[in-house]
Amino acid sequence: MLAGEGGQGLVTAGILLAEAASIQEGKCAVQTQSYGISARGGMSKSEVLISNQEIIYPGVEAPDLILVLTQEAYDTFISCVSPETTIVYDTALVVPWYTGVDTVRTFGFPFTEAARELGRVGTVNMVALGSLVALTGIVRVDSLINAIGRHFPEGGAEYNQGALHRGIALTRA
Repeated sequence: MLAGEGGQGLVTAGILLAEAASIQEGKCAVQTQSYGISARGGMSKSEVLISNQEIIYPGVEAPDLILVLTQEAYDTFISCVSPETTIVYDTALVVPWYTGVDTVRTFGFPFTEAARELGRVGTVNMVALGSLVALTGIVRVDSLINAIGRHFPEGGAEYNQGALHRGIALTRA
């Protein structure tokens, strides 16, 4: 589950993640999205299911991974955690408060700050996606790079791929 506010590019990130899994790696993948009545600034969520088996139901019931880029998203979706959930959040925008199950893994990174340093805060989704891939190995980095290359024009692809690598570097620092 990727959640934040409209304009942060989380729907695009979900689409790219699903495409990397399905087209590049031959896995079964489903991506769904929902957002509030306001396209920018309202709540936004992208759900991605990835499996080696056929996916029967396209909704996330108990997420293995939750990425949150706003406090509102964190507060809303923290109730979805299970003992196997990994929570990843933006340290500039989210103050974590969850004190539930000890096996829940929580990681915070300065996604917005890293995107701002790259010169485009709009790449926060790619920075976060890079961290997710580095943390979980949910898809291969090259699969995601190829998906980005197909979705963005020449210059945009390179810029977004650079932001992806910045997120990977954040995770490994």
